[in-house]
Amino acid sequence: MPFRYRLQKILNYRENQREEQRMRVQKAQSAVNKAEEDIKRNNQLILETKNGMRTAAPEMYEFYDNYLKHLWEEAERLENIRIELQKILDEELEKLVKCEQAVKVLEKHKDKNKEVYIQEEKASELKQFSELGVTRFYRQKQETIQQDKGE
Repeated sequence: MPFRYRLQKILNYRENQREEQRMRVQKAQSAVNKAEEDIKRNNQLILETKNGMRTAAPEMYEFYDNYLKHLWEEAERLENIRIELQKILDEELEKLVKCEQAVKVLEKHKDKNKEVYIQEEKASELKQFSELGVTRFYRQKQETIQQDKGE
């Protein structure tokens, strides 16, 4: 009879949870990466605007100042978004670690149960072979007794 783990359904459920959590972590990581790209794009725009201001006509300075102020406010907003997304990513990673631990616990339990099962099977086989040996010995003994009687 092959080994059957009695908690296999629970193990499968926890493995599914782990995979779902990995997907959530990937989504959170991609959101953080997108936020960082937005910040880089905004910083590049600030640099380009500063360089453009140097070559602009003096009457345009006020517009450039207003636009730079807007870009700096945008940079702050983007950084706050990135911080929030990073917090979410950290929380999702903690949940993933907990899911990993739950799966590992059941996998260790399954391995131990499998080892116990294998040992029991070996003991059962040895018992069968022992019984066969005793039976064979007894039969041979009876045959030799009958042969001795027959002679």
